[in-house]
This record gives sequence, structure tokens and C-alpha cells, in this order.
Amino acid sequence: MEAIDIHKDKKKKVFSPTRRIAFSFFMVIIIGSLLLSLSISNQGTVIPYLDHLFIATSATCVTGLVPIVVAEQYTLFGQLVILALIQIGGLGFLTLLNMMLVAFKKKLSYTNKIIMQEALNQNSMRAMSIYIKRVIKYTVVFELTGALFLSFVFIPEFGIVKGLYFSIFHSISAFCNAGFDILGASSLMGYYNNVIVNLVVSGLIIAGGLGFVVWVDLRMAWQHYKDNFKVFKLRKFITSLSLHTKIVFLITIFLLISGTLIILGLEFDNMKTLGTMPWPEKILASFFQSTTLRTAGFATVDIGALHVSTKLIMAMFMFIGGSPAGTAGGIKTVTFAIMLLYIHSLVKGSDRIKLMKRSISDQVVKRSLTIAMVSFFICIIGLVVLAISEECSFIDLVFEVFSAFATVGLTAGVTPLLTSVGKIVIIILMYIGRIGPITMVLIFAKRYNQMKGKDIVYPEANVLIG
Repeated sequence: MEAIDIHKDKKKKVFSPTRRIAFSFFMVIIIGSLLLSLSISNQGTVIPYLDHLFIATSATCVTGLVPIVVAEQYTLFGQLVILALIQIGGLGFLTLLNMMLVAFKKKLSYTNKIIMQEALNQNSMRAMSIYIKRVIKYTVVFELTGALFLSFVFIPEFGIVKGLYFSIFHSISAFCNAGFDILGASSLMGYYNNVIVNLVVSGLIIAGGLGFVVWVDLRMAWQHYKDNFKVFKLRKFITSLSLHTKIVFLITIFLLISGTLIILGLEFDNMKTLGTMPWPEKILASFFQSTTLRTAGFATVDIGALHVSTKLIMAMFMFIGGSPAGTAGGIKTVTFAIMLLYIHSLVKGSDRIKLMKRSISDQVVKRSLTIAMVSFFICIIGLVVLAISEECSFIDLVFEVFSAFATVGLTAGVTPLLTSVGKIVIIILMYIGRIGPITMVLIFAKRYNQMKGKDIVYPEANVLIG
């Protein structure tokens, strides 16, 4: 009996929720790459399996980096496979699987609820089925609304059938922060001055990047406000929002505005990017590029032609990424905010982080710092390997590495030139970037709870720093 119990414990450990999440992404990538390698998926040109694996990883990890032109390489079937991978990757395979269980009125098991709680970054398992239904609802509403608006541009240009298909594909790709397009090799550069395309795609990127937790909180706050107050007052409504939602909105707005101003300031006279545009189009293009740094790899200007300083700052913004429990990548806006607040508290001589009459626990601070440092260290390792294997400018390699890890998908022209070693490195970075931060948060939280109160306390010693 004792041996059987040990065997069961080991089995449970092997198939822990964090490993199931990671394994689900891995299996989707493998299946997707095999489907993409079929003759029915390709338009005659034979490419290595590694390229199919690269694209399957990029789609499942909602990145957007591609070594070939998707529209030229893949048939309609191949493009639909990529679209399915994007949708699965954006929401998470386990999320979609449990969505189907909910849709068919199947009750979620206790194990599935634990996995969903961790995959969706929830604090409680209660009402998990309701939460999943809301995730489905928000996803469908945003993607259909985006497709509807985009159809006003694509249907007149490509016809009803092709125009609708293009609208749906790019709406899903934008909301899932994937950055995949089927327009050709120039991404959305042909629409740099189209207000509808720019604003709709930007809106979808922001909506997906804010995270489902934020949208659920907004809905709950609005419902509570509507039931208790007759006259709408913005200040009271904002007060009723959770601290997480407030931080997400503040950091997102800050990054969007500062990114727009920085790109505009550095590129306004660059004749290869913004230099030839009138001022309204310069502002629109700058805002769009700033929005895509929230981890969606669309572009309306030539990224390779940007100034070195612009690429470096954009790499920093990409590393931050979007917000937790959404479709975006990066270390996340809340992690970045916690780091800034921690530095601010140290400067003020305080040992606690305080914000909006709330304090942040030491556990959250430690997790945030650890995630940021480990993520940066992973990027450095990838950069070192690429610097050895690839013959590209260093700044373009930096840009590529941060774009891959943060699942952004922007490239300065490096992706099509990658060697086999380089492609493998980028594949690993995209995979770790998609599931790594989630896994790290869960592992650190679990170990913290296990060791809480069990640490041996030794006498303190002073060491010199600085």
C-alpha cells in the first residue's frame, strides 16, 4: 500500500497543473507543425519541417515571427490551421477544452478547476464556470466587432468572401496579440494612413492585452454601480474598481502615450519611416507602433529602417509587454509597476509598498523581481547564442530576442535570415515567453506557501554593496 501511495504521489507531481499547461502548449505546437507540413497546407513550395515548427510555435505562442511569407506559402487550409493555433494559443488550450465542457453542460472536475484557476490567474475556484463563459463571451464579442469594422475596408478591396475572411483572420490575430497577417510580406504597411484599420487593430490589441480579469472586474463594478446609484459619477466608478485593474489601466496608458511620443520624437525626420508623412499620419503611425509593443507584431512602417535608439527603446517596451491573464506576453505591466513602486519605496526609506491606500505583500514583490530577473537572464542567454550563430547587427539581434521572448512578433528583418540554430533559439524563447512567466509565478507561489514559517533564521551579517 505504501508503494502504491508513493507511485500515486509521483504521478500527481508529474501531471501537476503547471506541467499540464506547459504540456498542452507543447502538444498543440507539435500537432500544428505536422498539419502545416502536409501537402494540402502548402502551395507547392517545399520548406524544411523546422520552418513549419517555427510557424506553429509562433502562432500557438501568439508571437507573429515568421521565416517565410504566410500568404505565399500556405493554402487556405494551412492558413486556417494557423488561425486555429492563434485562437488556441491566445486563450490557452486547457481554457478552450474546459470551455467546451461548460458549453456542453459538463461539470468541471476539481482537478480541472485547479488547472483553470492557475491558467487564468484566478485567486479562487468558485464560479470558475461562470468566469469561463464570460471569457468566451468577451472573446466572441471583441473578435466579431473587430471583424465587422475591418470588413468596411477589406470587402471593398478584396470582395465579399475574401474580404470577410481577411477581416475575421486579422481580427482574431489582433485580439490574440498574435501579429499574423495574410496580406503579404509588408504586414499592414499599405494601411499606414487608414484610420479604420489602425484604430480597430490597435483597439483589439489593447483589449486583448488588458486581460480578461480586467474586463470581468469592469463588468462587475458597472453592475454594482448600476444597482446602487442612479446618477453615474466617474470618480465613484473608478473607486469601485480593484487595485489590479487600476494599475493595469495606469501603466497601459502611460506606456501607450510615452511610446507614441518617443517613436514620434525619434523618427519624425527619418525619411524611411515617418519622415515623408504629414503630421496627422506621423501621430497615427507612432501610436500604432506603440500599441503593437503591447506584444502584437503588426507594423505600418519598416521596422528595419528605424533608428538604433528607437529599436533599443522599443525592445524595452516589448519586454514589459501586456497585462496578466490576457493574450499578451512580456513580464507584464503589473510586474513592471511593482518594480517601480519598490524602487520608489526604497528611495523614500519605506519597507512597504503602498498604493491607493493599499499595501503590496512582500511575496508579490519578490515574485515580480524574480520574474523580471529570470526573464532578462533568459533573454541574455538567447542573445549570446544568436550573436555567435547569426551574422546580423547586434541591435537587430537584441530586437529579435526581446520580440520573441515577449511574444511580440516584430522583426527588423532578422527572422527570414536565421540559421537552423537561430530558429531553434527563437522557438525556445517564444515557448518560454508564452508559458514561462505563468509557470514561474505558480512555482514561486507554491514554494513560498510550502516554506512559509519553516525557514531557519540565522544571525544577520553586513556586506558592502555599491
